[in-house]
Amino acid sequence: MSNKDDKLTRSEAGKKGGEAAAKSHDKDYYEKIGKKGGEATAKSHDKDHYEKIGEKGGEATADSHGDDFYEKIGEKGGEQRNK
Repeated sequence: MSNKDDKLTRSEAGKKGGEAAAKSHDKDYYEKIGKKGGEATAKSHDKDHYEKIGEKGGEATADSHGDDFYEKIGEKGGEQRNK
């Protein structure tokens, strides 16, 4: 417990709740709520939103991985395509 009143911080409480939820729900449950959330997000955002977040993710990946990473995933893609 990290604050002066010996209460859980918001982060600690969230982690504790998430761990408890994970024990009581299976993979199917999380797939369903993920799909539901994705559908709701798709209704409230346009193509431009997805282009921006895709670009942002691509830039972050490029910043954290070198050329070797892209060579390896390119080879894997080529191998799968040739099967």
